[in-house]
Amino acid sequence: MRPLSHSLYTPLCAFALCLLIGLSMSVLLEVNTARLLLHERSEVAYHSVRGDNDEIYLLDFNRGLEHNLTRHPAWDSYPARSPDGRQVVFASLRDGNQELYIMDVQGGAARRLTDNNARDNHPAWSPDGREIAFASDRSGNWDIFVMDTNGDSVRQLTDDPADDVDPVWSPIGDRLAFTSYRFRNWATYLMNTDGGDVQRITDFRVRNIDPAWSPDGSRLVVTSDPFTRNFELYVMNNDGTGKERLTMNRAWDGGAIWVDASHIVFHSNRDDNANPELYLLDTESNLIHRLTYNHARDSDPS
Repeated sequence: MRPLSHSLYTPLCAFALCLLIGLSMSVLLEVNTARLLLHERSEVAYHSVRGDNDEIYLLDFNRGLEHNLTRHPAWDSYPARSPDGRQVVFASLRDGNQELYIMDVQGGAARRLTDNNARDNHPAWSPDGREIAFASDRSGNWDIFVMDTNGDSVRQLTDDPADDVDPVWSPIGDRLAFTSYRFRNWATYLMNTDGGDVQRITDFRVRNIDPAWSPDGSRLVVTSDPFTRNFELYVMNNDGTGKERLTMNRAWDGGAIWVDASHIVFHSNRDDNANPELYLLDTESNLIHRLTYNHARDSDPS
């Protein structure tokens, strides 16, 4: 076989080198994309005001697919997905008062769960899918209640002169975290699912709202403003210790939920002061990836 001439050898080497670099970059890109976007869970329900109407949407952020779940002229907000992902409960004004409704994510009519002259919102499913905790001002101020998923057996869990809102179940269903205005400032509290053993776990001198449990129950992410008047995301142990800052931006970051052990979805107006969008945060690399691109407010992921 004749040896390659120098005129052919140099271009071939250059081509091989470019091919090797291209393959390496492709592998790195695939690894980084997998790290950022592949999760045990890739769907979130959220509230959006696109079309000048408050509706509930479902986003599959792995595939970039969005689906309008509610199509009603009334205000729909505060969605909460069931543990199996098949249903969503939400608050709505469609019958003239702020009540809770439930519907299948595959579509169909929404069914009313609560029927009270007061306002009901902030629903949260128990891990076993049998109960829904929610906030209501039916007792004269905002308190935490729980009911069966068919709307029966409503029980009041908190009874305090201060407002109690934002209930969320621990992953094993033994405790509820919630936000309360006791001590004249918003703080994060824990209690048993029967309303007993109420404990404040954050400093009442600093605002802490929107608690959400990590999948293993060892940590909570909260929206807080300890150093500035700007809300950022913080993570802490489930007893309130070891609080660490996750985001650092002049915009408002909040409403966070965990989608797996190292990824959090939250809303922020960091790219448009008047228009919050949804973002995905990798808690290990601190990479943030924007999920929604709309000329309307997207918030309250679940």
